[in-house]
Amino acid sequence: MKQKNFYITTPIYYPSDRLHIGHAYCTTVADAVARFKRLAGYDVLFLTGSDEHGQKIQRRAEDAGTTPLAFVDNIVASFKHLWEKLHISNDDFIRTTERRHHELVQAVFQKIYDQGDIYKAEYEGWYCTPCETFWLERQLVDGKCPDCGRPVEIVKEESYFFRMSKYQDRLLQYIEENPEFIQPTSRRNEMINFIKGGLEDLCVSRTTFNWGIPVPFDTKHVVYVWFDALTNYITAAGYLNDREKFSKYWPADIHLVGKEIVRFHSIIWPVILMALGVDLPKMVYGHGWLVIEGDKMSKSKGNVIDPLALIEEFGPDAIRYFLLREIALGQDGNFSRDALVNRINADLANDLGNLLHRSLNMIGRFNGGVIAAPGEAGQVDRDLRELAQATAVNYEKAMEHLDINSALKDVWALIGRTNKYIDETGPWALAKDPAQKERLNTVLYNLAEVLRIVAILISPFLPVTAPRIWAQLGIATDFAAVKLVDAQGWGRLAAGTVVAKPEPLFPRIEEEPEQEENTAGAVSNQAVAKAPETPATISEITIEEFAKVDLRVVKVLAAEKVKKADKLLQLTVDLGSEQRTIVSGIAKHYEPEDLVGKNVVMVVNLKPAKIRGIESRGMVLAASSDDKLALVTADMPAGSKVK
Repeated sequence: MKQKNFYITTPIYYPSDRLHIGHAYCTTVADAVARFKRLAGYDVLFLTGSDEHGQKIQRRAEDAGTTPLAFVDNIVASFKHLWEKLHISNDDFIRTTERRHHELVQAVFQKIYDQGDIYKAEYEGWYCTPCETFWLERQLVDGKCPDCGRPVEIVKEESYFFRMSKYQDRLLQYIEENPEFIQPTSRRNEMINFIKGGLEDLCVSRTTFNWGIPVPFDTKHVVYVWFDALTNYITAAGYLNDREKFSKYWPADIHLVGKEIVRFHSIIWPVILMALGVDLPKMVYGHGWLVIEGDKMSKSKGNVIDPLALIEEFGPDAIRYFLLREIALGQDGNFSRDALVNRINADLANDLGNLLHRSLNMIGRFNGGVIAAPGEAGQVDRDLRELAQATAVNYEKAMEHLDINSALKDVWALIGRTNKYIDETGPWALAKDPAQKERLNTVLYNLAEVLRIVAILISPFLPVTAPRIWAQLGIATDFAAVKLVDAQGWGRLAAGTVVAKPEPLFPRIEEEPEQEENTAGAVSNQAVAKAPETPATISEITIEEFAKVDLRVVKVLAAEKVKKADKLLQLTVDLGSEQRTIVSGIAKHYEPEDLVGKNVVMVVNLKPAKIRGIESRGMVLAASSDDKLALVTADMPAGSKVK
């Protein structure tokens, strides 16, 4: 069978400053598509990079008192650091300052000039330096750049021009005959209308600054930054120096770009390729913007979100999941911290994390950690199996159509149905009846098999979490070798597999950690026994219910204040068998140094919570009366059980 190839690109980002969450969104989408294609058996080339030339960079470098290259080197390093932290799996990172690209741009410029499609003239008109874009008087909006709304400046200089107008009819015909070329449809219609308005010849060189690639036959000119930048896609594909690679990956399958630069990619870029005699990319996809309270992110507006800070606090997979699940590709999407926390808690902690934890706990308790062979299936089992298989099929269809949002919805519908399956089948009740052992084995096997399939399906989106689920299931197969077909069949989990001890995937996030101590048991990770002012009726519990709370004596090894939190202390405690970190709202009552060496009582089996970015695994007990508070202490060794 012939190898299937796939080439996807992001824009190459402009290193005038560090990247924000909108850039992270575009690159995460491209990464999810690239990972899916690899999972589906494609040989993938995934390209991102940096667009480093132009007047704006030269001015920023001068303001910083450094050279343009030194200026961009520092910022490009931050790009690469972000992609590493976000687990972006790009195969190549291209910089337009690299020799391979420099040589290609000059070769392309020379070729188009030699055939008469580039000519010298004088340019006089309006130029937007932040956008690196030329505009006609009639195209300005209130005398400002129609793209970014910032002031433009008059430019008059000798320039070389590219005969864009020569290719207008040919480009329009191509777009109309290839409806998939520009997506979504709304962007396609915009571009058709723009072309019908008439294409002007494009100014493709500058002389008023020198930070760029010199025109090969007239070195006082540098190549216009967009002509330079767009050709990066064929540089990386090997157009100039690796014809075998170029024939393998070109034409590109998808240029994924923000909607504000669709015009450059679907008009200027195709015309350059037509002039070169090179096939056009199969698709230019213009995604929407990530907005804050309905407004596009902008450094000048001060509303940009730093993705590195979010990754540090919530982890890469949580950020990736939110961006991919919350926003339908092609539409604008709103970013808010509340929406992010809600997605993490509801979808990742409650749905996915809870399913894994419950399933592995029951396999551990009822079957000694061994996934036994299933017995005869009932209707509820067949329904679950059919849903899992249908999910894998629908998921593939959705991803092939770049409908990432629907693919994730389908997977989470399966997760939700499986959590309901646990409640319907009641494994805890089956475990009490030896006659139901085969039935119990069937239920537990089905839970593990769904988790196996889910791990594969979520791997393009949650590349850290998926192999963690695989490892906790105890599957011996190398997860890196798994393919999509492995998720499209039922019953491939080997009986006899021994699961690992469950570890939380996504601790719940509590966003109000500084509430009054007596109202925030799980929030501040501190339980308080408060002296009642008046008699009150308290619900009774059984001894079995009380036995579910695992109380232990722990020794405080270290204590420190949590930054920017007046009431919180971070404690490191010794349980005898392990050490844990907990966060407790007792800073108003204890100095950190007063706690070191104390033996206190802690709830050991409380679900973990993330408080101010710290994973807290436990809850210390305290008593309070009026404004006084004291920890419950015990003169017993660490690890002693409190009964």
